Amino acid sequence: MRRFLRDNGLSVALFGLFLISLVGQALTGWRAQAEELRLHELPAIGFLPYLTSGHFISAVFENWESEFLQMAAYVLLTIFLFQKGASESKKPDEDNPEDESPSAKRNNPQAPWPVHRGGLLLKLYSHSLSIALVTLFLASWLHVAGSTRRINEEALQHPQPPQTITDTLVDPQFWYESFQNWQSEFLSIGVLLVLGIYLRERGSPESKPVAAPHAATGH
Repeated sequence: MRRFLRDNGLSVALFGLFLISLVGQALTGWRAQAEELRLHELPAIGFLPYLTSGHFISAVFENWESEFLQMAAYVLLTIFLFQKGASESKKPDEDNPEDESPSAKRNNPQAPWPVHRGGLLLKLYSHSLSIALVTLFLASWLHVAGSTRRINEEALQHPQPPQTITDTLVDPQFWYESFQNWQSEFLSIGVLLVLGIYLRERGSPESKPVAAPHAATGH
């Protein structure tokens, strides 16, 4: 167990923080909605029913959507675009190992099994990271259904007609919330990229070595 935690400590810590944050969001969101219902003189709902409410589903998947969009876009953009001096950019004036044909490593016993199989499987595996991230982004569009349910739940508190998913997709408020999250995600990753050219964090692989020149690109 100790060796497992040492070898996987980063992912264990991140997923642990994710679960703690998700539970915190659920509990505080449940309390916040209970207060809102009380103000409208409506009965509060239980915690488990709250987890399937539009209030919770919309908020969770709205954030996941923007995160997976950011990561998918970053992975795909770094294939074609460069940022001189950035540790996570390919070098613009040199050959990069990321561009090497995996077929040349077919006989390497440590290569992943799709490399040994070759063919269509290898082509899919060669783009499996972006495929997975785009799929997660598309799955997070459950945000639309959650937002529709949230709007209809709020409609019960006021004399308003129910709304369909199509109505949500043409609602400026829905796109306002989406773009609000998207712009912050792209800003944060752009700021990290540029700050990493000139600033350092000793010990972090996300930073260049402290003594590395500002123009040094990639690892």
